[in-house]
Amino acid sequence: MATVAELLQPVEADLEALLSDLRSLIGAGHPILQAAAEHLFSAGGKRLRPGIVLLISRALSPDGELSSRHRRLAEITEMIHTASLVHDDVVDEASTRRGVDTVHSRFNHRVAVLAGDFLFAQASWHLANLDDLEVVKLLSRVIMDLADGEVRQGLFRYDTGQSFETYLEKSYCKTASLIANSARAAGVLSGLPSSQLDGLYRFGRQLGLAFQVVDDILDFTGSDQQLGKPAASDLASGYLTAPALYALEERPSLAGLIEREFSEAGDLAQALDLVRGSSAIQRSRTLAESFANEARDALTWLPPSDSRSALLELPEFVLSRLY
Repeated sequence: MATVAELLQPVEADLEALLSDLRSLIGAGHPILQAAAEHLFSAGGKRLRPGIVLLISRALSPDGELSSRHRRLAEITEMIHTASLVHDDVVDEASTRRGVDTVHSRFNHRVAVLAGDFLFAQASWHLANLDDLEVVKLLSRVIMDLADGEVRQGLFRYDTGQSFETYLEKSYCKTASLIANSARAAGVLSGLPSSQLDGLYRFGRQLGLAFQVVDDILDFTGSDQQLGKPAASDLASGYLTAPALYALEERPSLAGLIEREFSEAGDLAQALDLVRGSSAIQRSRTLAESFANEARDALTWLPPSDSRSALLELPEFVLSRLY
């Protein structure tokens, strides 16, 4: 199966340019914020989100060239994503991300919160300067959704009564909203009719949900190395994802362990056995596959190009992380 770098091959040069532009956009003469930003944008990362915006922009362009507004949209997408990671890490008290110290562990919590705010503010300013009200609405919605998802995730910790719908809404807010709305925004900048805009949005939404469900499965099946964090850390923190919610339907005894917050010795290990011993992982895989197929079907109208081929391979790539 292709790697992310191979999939993003058609926009490889664009992503290189994006990174150097981001560094200069954020150099706001704030030594600490600049250090934080430098640190973030050099920390590797797959650049999947701006990559998707660039692939869509190229796939929609009659001559395959990118406009400066499409490039800027991709930069804003990456800024918003990075800002959300900084805040996520503060909330989760993570000490590393992709093997690099997180901003708050390298500086402190206050700096990390401000650096995240600063990136959101910069993104908003550059967004307003695109002078397209529709695009401003789409991406400011994303910033609301990210905060909303973070709050929802905290509200429903250890809550075994939450609905599957609640989980999907949280996943949409935290992961899919940015991909869906930035994909649609690329279409708005290209002047597409609303039926095609809906297709772009749907592609991003279903791809984002597939991505999140795969992540949630890996939390139960992956090794610490593969995940870059301890396995089952979501469950241990009380975040109930697809596998846990499916397992609760089949193994009612799991609810008691979760509700007492795994306070007794062996609780977490027992909970993991219950999840792994049910059909929950398989059901979660089927769910991820259906999201991935829906994402692919949403883009079949694009004219043939290398960028279109890469976009249509993305859903398959997301699923391939499971095998």
